[in-house]
Amino acid sequence: MKKTVLAIALFFFVLAAQAQTKIVPNQPADKATDEQESLAKDYLSQIMGVAMSATSNMKLFNFVYDWIGTPYRFGGSSKKGVDCSAFTKQLYSQVFNYDIKRNSRDIFSMVSPVSKDDLKEGDLVFFKIHSRSISHIGIYLGNNRFAHASLKGVAISSLDDAYYNRYFYKGGRVLAAFKDELGVGTLPDDSKENN
Repeated sequence: MKKTVLAIALFFFVLAAQAQTKIVPNQPADKATDEQESLAKDYLSQIMGVAMSATSNMKLFNFVYDWIGTPYRFGGSSKKGVDCSAFTKQLYSQVFNYDIKRNSRDIFSMVSPVSKDDLKEGDLVFFKIHSRSISHIGIYLGNNRFAHASLKGVAISSLDDAYYNRYFYKGGRVLAAFKDELGVGTLPDDSKENN
């Protein structure tokens, strides 16, 4: 229900933007596209609680938005049900064209640790929840918010939340060695724009 209302609101946002562009004669197509992208960024910023800059990866935020509310299912890897590592693997595959491992502990072996203060959009966040080893993973979005498949389903949570702050282990950025191995170049720490 919530997704439907949000989708309708986005539709009217885009419709209003298109109506405005039709009124202004001889408006360049690039400007109209920029305005629509700006409206979409504003909309997703409000929903996700993350300020999106001009360099924000819209593919990342659209992917997360599309999966919000997907139920949790241990071992699941589809929209019928997904667990945290499968959600992360799907996101990295579809957004960054990068095949990471399936288990959160194995994924941690592919990253260089990043402090909480140095996290960037698209970095990974790892948790040790009621465990001595890594038991949960999410994707950092900015503003201390991250997307993950929790027991309540795919959601956006805050690292400032007492629960996640208590169990936060480390942030991580995929090591250059793994990127070079597969010849990919659009991961979070790249200097190129991720649009």
